[in-house]
Amino acid sequence: MSGKTFVDTNVLVYAYDRSHAGKNETARSLVADLWASGLGVLSTQVLQEFFVTVTAKVPRPLKIEKAREIVRDLLRWEVVVNDAESLVGAADLQKRYGYSFWDSLIIRAAVEAGADILVTEDLAAGQTIGGVTIRNPFSGGTGG
Repeated sequence: MSGKTFVDTNVLVYAYDRSHAGKNETARSLVADLWASGLGVLSTQVLQEFFVTVTAKVPRPLKIEKAREIVRDLLRWEVVVNDAESLVGAADLQKRYGYSFWDSLIIRAAVEAGADILVTEDLAAGQTIGGVTIRNPFSGGTGG
């Protein structure tokens, strides 16, 4: 086991969006723990979606400069760059598991990184795909 945790966009957004107090607190704590351990993993897709969401889609958007600074900091984490093989692999996962292509690309990146855990609220918590266990950090049981 690598101990690595892949963070999906929604968890990262909650860490910086204070409009959902409970989720913000949980996500901030999780992200802080991953900073401390050095075991956080992201993908280029997550960073792109994060930037767009926190600057335009949350109730209190961040200024572009602040979001850019956060992304720049997060580039110190392990970042999976989605390439042609990632796209083909995501299509295979989509066909096999029935997730959207974009969710399948997140799963593919987590598998590619050798992560043990994928934290997200969008997928089936408790399911293991390619050695990666999906957890929802905002729920009990298999989620946290």
